[in-house]
Amino acid sequence: MTGDEAERSSTLVTGDRAERSSTPVGTDGAERSSTLVTRREQSTGRTGSQSVERAIAVLFAMEGEERSLTISELAGRVGLPVSTTHRIAQALVRDRLLAKEGPSSYRIGDGITALAHTAARQIDIEAAAPHLHGLSSGIRITASLGVVEHSEAVTLYSARPPSMFCGHQLPTRRTRLEDSAMGQAIVAFGQRRDRRLAAIPDVQASRRRGYSVSSADGVTAIAVPVFDSDGQVRASIGVQARSVRLNPTLINQIHPAMRQTAELLRGVVAEGPVRTNIDQLIRATI
Repeated sequence: MTGDEAERSSTLVTGDRAERSSTPVGTDGAERSSTLVTRREQSTGRTGSQSVERAIAVLFAMEGEERSLTISELAGRVGLPVSTTHRIAQALVRDRLLAKEGPSSYRIGDGITALAHTAARQIDIEAAAPHLHGLSSGIRITASLGVVEHSEAVTLYSARPPSMFCGHQLPTRRTRLEDSAMGQAIVAFGQRRDRRLAAIPDVQASRRRGYSVSSADGVTAIAVPVFDSDGQVRASIGVQARSVRLNPTLINQIHPAMRQTAELLRGVVAEGPVRTNIDQLIRATI
């Protein structure tokens, strides 16, 4: 074969391959998506940041979910082919950020749980305590600081008032979100796409009045959100008492002071290391 013939043959083969690769292999949407993704990667080059962004997208597809998701559901939410999503999920499983359930379903892994637990505790309790005690002294009801972990509201600190204290003012350490005013306040005033909103009663009413309310067994609780300096909800301040005492009239009187205290805590809930042993502090205070 001459040099010209070899060159023509190479051109024909290359062109044929390019034409075949540009033809969809089927009518399935995932296959077409896979072809488009492959072409984009070939044109722009696969980058480390792209892989990280895809992994983050898969993790956020699980946000607010109480159940496991199939690989097809994850792929549909992130807009990637099933095969690509499967590879990402397997990598996340190896690093404990996802956990596999059954042959093709996934849930949040204990690695994420550990990270979330740390993030939830990144609050300077010692700096928050004086503000909470000032509030409790003024309204003469225990003032508590809470955060959300998964589907529960967690009480981090409770400041008792110097007078008119009773056991009904103390929230339990952990409570289901839908049963906790503090948990409801964090979710209701947080991300609008949070799937946990479906479990929270009267979300729009809470946003309008500026606080959440819950009642059970003759005890009423209200809570206001605590925003950080970036406007993200990081915690909530809650008070509770017997319903005959914490009635609508008293709620109207005390919730402005609660919101003012929440403003004072903006810097306290900014990201940073914990400056105290929270478990010891709770035992010493409650």
